[in-house]
Amino acid sequence: MEFKYNDGGRSKYFKGEARDCVTRAIAIATNRDYKEIYNEVAKIIGYTPRNSVKKKDTRKVMEKLGFKWVSCMGIGTGCTTHLRDGELPNGTIICRVTAHITCIIDGVINDTFDPSRDGTRCVYGYWYKEER
Repeated sequence: MEFKYNDGGRSKYFKGEARDCVTRAIAIATNRDYKEIYNEVAKIIGYTPRNSVKKKDTRKVMEKLGFKWVSCMGIGTGCTTHLRDGELPNGTIICRVTAHITCIIDGVINDTFDPSRDGTRCVYGYWYKEER
């Protein structure tokens, strides 16, 4: 899967490392200002999203922002979908993988690093927004 470096606009506001993948992925997927998303996420969860967002809070944020969830795994199915060409839909999606959230736009990973593990990274599911 192709990779494109994209920090979602974080570098305009913060320097150094952060565990802000939820904020970055949303900013990239929605093409909205990073700080605007950062503040919105913080308001929803009640703490700073700079050092990660808890899994249950991520779901709450995504639902509040109008994203819909598609599961790629079921009990006993094992991993059936990976960050690999041809296994995810076109368009803009936000994927949940182990300990990370990443934005995929038309088959291209947009993130600060390539989380695909050479196409072996399992996707638990993804969020998308319906086109209006």
